[in-house]
Amino acid sequence: MIDFSHLQDFLSPVSKSFLNDENEYDDYQIGHVVDLYDEDSIPDFDAAHIILLGVGEQRGGAARKTSHTGPDTIRSEFYRLYHWHRDLKIADAGNLLPGNSLIDAYAAMRTVLTEFIDANKTVIILGGSHDLTYAQYRAYADKKYIIEISVADALIDLMEESSTADTGFLMTMFTEQPNYIRHYNHIGFQSYFVQPRMLETLDKLRFDCFRLGKVRENLEEIEPVLRNTDMFSVDLNMIKHADSPANSLSPNGFSGEEACALSRYAGMSSQLSTYGLYGYNPAKDKDNLTAKQVAQMLWYFMDGRSVKAKEAMLHEKEAFLEFHIAFTDINTTFIKSKKTGRWWMQLPDKQFIPCAYSDYLIASNNEIPERWLRSQERL
Repeated sequence: MIDFSHLQDFLSPVSKSFLNDENEYDDYQIGHVVDLYDEDSIPDFDAAHIILLGVGEQRGGAARKTSHTGPDTIRSEFYRLYHWHRDLKIADAGNLLPGNSLIDAYAAMRTVLTEFIDANKTVIILGGSHDLTYAQYRAYADKKYIIEISVADALIDLMEESSTADTGFLMTMFTEQPNYIRHYNHIGFQSYFVQPRMLETLDKLRFDCFRLGKVRENLEEIEPVLRNTDMFSVDLNMIKHADSPANSLSPNGFSGEEACALSRYAGMSSQLSTYGLYGYNPAKDKDNLTAKQVAQMLWYFMDGRSVKAKEAMLHEKEAFLEFHIAFTDINTTFIKSKKTGRWWMQLPDKQFIPCAYSDYLIASNNEIPERWLRSQERL
């Protein structure tokens, strides 16, 4: 049971009529079916599959302010989309109240997220600056949960000396003790923005980094990465400016369609419990196009979550096809889901890890899949 009474001190309600310009939602729009925390009612969080949380905190970024404008603008666009996934129940917890300081905001966000994580809910954070990823991680660390983290970002926020928290928070996450990061994946970095020594540091830690160009060559290779992820953080600067006008970092990046595909892969993960979308600045947005982009990413996350609900458990052997293979004198087993077509491969310790069809093809050619090798190195 989620005790919302002590969370209300950290949250402010949201108005549907304000979000929809005083108009009623169509019966099939998301805004009609979402269970919203407003002035008159508290959502049934226990019945919800997905919980939205607005966190407009930007004091850790260049803006150095806090506002609900960003989360509410995204909500406004998301609620106008049509609800195709009637098997999913959505609740909206409103917006995090600004604390006296950035540290207060982190603490409040951790408190709210921990309550929902402990209740086995999936939380989507409509965020401010990207340093809120640290508060997202601390929600797990405070409970000593050891997790796998994935971050999609054109930059690697690992600067040791930085004037803003949003460019150096990864250093804090990686170095503080005790540490609860089992593994870290960085998706979509753009090499010309990244100091080579940063990649060397991450490689020494056996963390995986995926360059933008390599990911775009075969986007499906990232699905197994996100399938094994507990916490996903997205900086909207990963999307090219033409598809995300509020992002002025680079003319290059993921397309809007590719960003939606990544979001869908995240939704398909049975591990994932928090999904943070950061870096939206409504002041720079043109015709709310970036807010529309984020809203559609949320829609595709729900689409992925609907697929995930249909997936069988790995112990249900009749739901999978088995392929026994030997490569470089190693005997292993690959399994493929009959329902979703997704693949897993078995490690020497008999544990199955998510993989792609390409890993099966590589093993079939008597070669060691890199995903298999990296998993063994980390062990």
